Amino acid sequence: MSRAFAIVAGAVAIVIAGMAGTAVAHPLGNFSVNSYDGLTIGLEELRVHHVLDLAEIPTTQLRPGLDTDKDGALGATELRGWADSSCADAATTVAASLDRHPLPLEVTTAEASTRPGQAGLPTLRLDCQLHADLPRIDVNSVLTFKDPGTNRVGWREITARGDRVTLTRSDVPKDSVSKQLLSYPEDMLASPLDQRTASLTLAPGGPRSDQAAASQDGVARTPLSNVLPRGVDHLTAAFTDLIARRDLTLGLGALAFAIALGLGALHAIGPGHGKTIMAAYAAGRGEHSLRGVLTLGATVTITHTAGVLILGLLVTVSTALAPETLFPWFGAISGILVLVVGVTLLRGAIQRLRQHQLNSHGHGHGHGHGHGHGHGHGHGHGHGHEHTGERRGGLVLMGIAGGLVPSPSAIVVLLGAAALGQAWFGVVLVLAYGTGMALTLALAGLVVVRLSERVQAKLLRGAQPRTWLRLFPAAAAAVVIVLGVGLTARGLGTALGIG
Repeated sequence: MSRAFAIVAGAVAIVIAGMAGTAVAHPLGNFSVNSYDGLTIGLEELRVHHVLDLAEIPTTQLRPGLDTDKDGALGATELRGWADSSCADAATTVAASLDRHPLPLEVTTAEASTRPGQAGLPTLRLDCQLHADLPRIDVNSVLTFKDPGTNRVGWREITARGDRVTLTRSDVPKDSVSKQLLSYPEDMLASPLDQRTASLTLAPGGPRSDQAAASQDGVARTPLSNVLPRGVDHLTAAFTDLIARRDLTLGLGALAFAIALGLGALHAIGPGHGKTIMAAYAAGRGEHSLRGVLTLGATVTITHTAGVLILGLLVTVSTALAPETLFPWFGAISGILVLVVGVTLLRGAIQRLRQHQLNSHGHGHGHGHGHGHGHGHGHGHGHGHEHTGERRGGLVLMGIAGGLVPSPSAIVVLLGAAALGQAWFGVVLVLAYGTGMALTLALAGLVVVRLSERVQAKLLRGAQPRTWLRLFPAAAAAVVIVLGVGLTARGLGTALGIG
């Protein structure tokens, strides 16, 4: 099954990629801002090659301020103006010192360029050449450098080499493993470099910079996989490229809608996204009615779509917002909602166990009294209405929890469609994406319910199975509570940088 699915998904990806062109997604994700500082220490001068590589989302955030003529494109004059101001800012942001004496940096050259990214959105690259005059270098002189960078997720790399100066000690490599942010190594994408400082011990004399030997020392890394959720990367990349096509036709739109629906389903099949929680909830409640499935599906779709639309709006109106930092908080809130539902489930299960014991006792005590029997029937009827209300509330909370964390790919699709003047199409595709998620999550719950019903039917044939079966809803509620605690802890841990 999985092999057949992989073959179909791969074939679809190849077809879409052929239709969509050669634009590729940023290897470190659509939200990343990546930096590189290449230090060259000469006898009289420190040279710094400062590079920024902005993925699609941060580039989209900057575009309204850069596009001064409002023609929807970034021309040479606009890019030059941004490069000049950004490199001037970089010269004051990064800090260098020699033997604890600050080294003022000045801009030598400033350049900016764009490259095509996902969904017709560009990526942006900044190249700054900075320099500072150096006083006399003695044996064991110490040069320090710091680039604080931004709070955005991404790659942070520093290299250093001498030019007729020997680096007797260095905590950074001489060569860039990312080729100055032009070719990221695939085996390091999940844990990108996070080097923000350098400390170098110098001695005068040595080969010229073009003759220096290269080395690759290890530096700290930050686990990117814990920050942003990832989907079916190759198929998603091909799909978002499809949005970049300007010749939108009815057939192409229908194909994109169908793929968005499928991608939403695949996104929900991936790790997380509450499938296990949904299934445990459905098993605990016995929720297998059409109304329950529709309620759950509609809530997931509405919540996910609203989240994507709100984040897409925030991205376009704010350059300071780092949207990727919100994802762990969304995950934590989702976990809290699941925890609340789990506690409610457990409380209801305990109440039903107690009520069953009371009813059993009352039935045995007053079997011959018609009045007592009628009273018990009336009480059970009222409790059923209360149970139905709790069930609907729990379904809505579980639907919100399942759709609360928006898909980054859906945000890119929305922004790409808006950039091409087809925002309505982006909204339609986001709705399809959320619907695909909802169908998967609802079906997961239904499958578990059907299986649990069969298991219970078999157990009823055994000897005295009823006591164990009455404990089943409480056990399912306990599973929901444990999963909710885990989801909350994971979200808070990532958001607060713990673990």
